[in-house]
Amino acid sequence: MQLTLNLAAAAAAGLALLAPGAQALLRFSCSQLVVERLDPLVNPGVTGSPHVHQIIGGNAFNASMDYPRMDMPNEATCTTCTFAEDLSNYWTAVLYFRARNGTYKRVQQMANSGFEGAKGGMTVYYTPSYSGGKVTAFQPGFRMIVGNPTYRTEAEAKKYRQLTYTCLENILTRSGETLDMPKKVCKAGIMANIRFPTCWDGKNLDTPDHSSHVAYPAGTFESGGACPSTHPVKIPQLFYEVIWDTRPFNNPADWPADGSQPFVWSYGDATGYGNHGDYMFGWKGTALQTAMDSNCNINCPQLKSQSISQANQCSKPVSVNENIDGWLTELPGGMPVTDASGKVIY
Repeated sequence: MQLTLNLAAAAAAGLALLAPGAQALLRFSCSQLVVERLDPLVNPGVTGSPHVHQIIGGNAFNASMDYPRMDMPNEATCTTCTFAEDLSNYWTAVLYFRARNGTYKRVQQMANSGFEGAKGGMTVYYTPSYSGGKVTAFQPGFRMIVGNPTYRTEAEAKKYRQLTYTCLENILTRSGETLDMPKKVCKAGIMANIRFPTCWDGKNLDTPDHSSHVAYPAGTFESGGACPSTHPVKIPQLFYEVIWDTRPFNNPADWPADGSQPFVWSYGDATGYGNHGDYMFGWKGTALQTAMDSNCNINCPQLKSQSISQANQCSKPVSVNENIDGWLTELPGGMPVTDASGKVIY
């Protein structure tokens, strides 16, 4: 009964939030797996990457995940996602509040509409197309990154499409997206929106920069733009919604004396222009392709599901033993906060 109610609520919420023209998509909850300084894409084999990440998905996540040595769907024993065949890993940086006295406090994540009861984490979307036609699901070993944590200017951020923020008036707010961090009090939290490119070169599962094997279509994905000849294979649009519960920090008296916004990313960015996300594909067998071919709309009877409470039970031990949740005198890992010139500002 709980799963039925959760799926019904998620479907209602998802349908309310669909962009005009979207004919089908997967929208599902993935609870928190672990929060720590690991990054098997950018810093493989390193226990203690430069900045903190929040990770969701299969519990095979660790510092070394090179393919084909590691077969994620077979090595993971559980997933924090409500589609039980999704053993992928998805991760982003972590948001911190910087108090007027210069100390930092981690901002927790909160459940999205329709997924009440989820333990942190985020909402994941896979959209096959806005204009019909077949898309090719990601292949075993596929991984990618969108965004760049070193960016600190609007011009840099515009190199990527649709890496934005929404200042939530309520949990259903989906208008007013900005490239930079909201500068005012957001009554219901701040949502980070991370949309990945939708064209693949059809050859490389990864590249040294983890992004050159994917590209954006001509025009926009929503308008059905054609993929470039260099990246001719249409892939689903992968999209993260991460809702940061900034409500405990909404008292302007706690904000900087000059009135500037007080939130910084774990990679030392107070502008928000360095917004980025990481992905490692790990669906079982042909499950994702089946879902894309079936034009599933929120619910997908072709896939195996689990309840949010079951997803909440999946976890992995922390590998980096450090304090990331107390009031900290610096960001974890000693990460400085820098401006566009690279100058340390905090």
